[in-house]
Amino acid sequence: MSSYNAPFEIHVHGQVVLRSDVLFEQLQEALKPLWRYAGARSLADGAASVYEEEPGIKFDPKEHLLQMCWTVRGDEDFRQVLDEMCMNLNELSEHGAAIEVTFYDAEFDEEEEDRGAESRDDFLMLFVGPNPAAIMQVQRDLLVQDVVNMMERHFDGSELGGVVAEIDKLFSQRFDDLVNSLEIGRPPRGSGGSGHGGGRRPRHLH
Repeated sequence: MSSYNAPFEIHVHGQVVLRSDVLFEQLQEALKPLWRYAGARSLADGAASVYEEEPGIKFDPKEHLLQMCWTVRGDEDFRQVLDEMCMNLNELSEHGAAIEVTFYDAEFDEEEEDRGAESRDDFLMLFVGPNPAAIMQVQRDLLVQDVVNMMERHFDGSELGGVVAEIDKLFSQRFDDLVNSLEIGRPPRGSGGSGHGGGRRPRHLH
């Protein structure tokens, strides 16, 4: 399938703090599912986005930071690529991190939206980290941020301590359940927030 006939433009966005001993060669191998999907022969060859204004995939060895703002043309099979990428990055990451992935329906006509038609756009929030606790910490922080932002429309921030405490209880219980389960050897990649409709997500601007 030609990339020009691909049904989706897929945008991967996020940054991951890597361990200080991680070398470019290790990162290239970890991200191999991405650049191979794009038809490249190396990370350097595949790091550029299909949109010139996007930074693409960048590795800052001084800050030990992987930054991704990268779009590729593809299909639903890209979800398998994401699973492999997350498992690989778990092994290289220093802290938990969130990675946003947006599937834009390349065949959807914006004028159709005015007539009530829905695109096949989809959105995923993926999480990576060196262990389950690090992944759950970043999940918790994002949820607290979202909930507080929403509730501050109606309440003062100082009134929301109880809400945050309840969220912490939920994550503490989830972590305890994980520790007591057979899944402790498989850090959760965590995907969620997928859904259609509600208007198209704007692209990240730089």
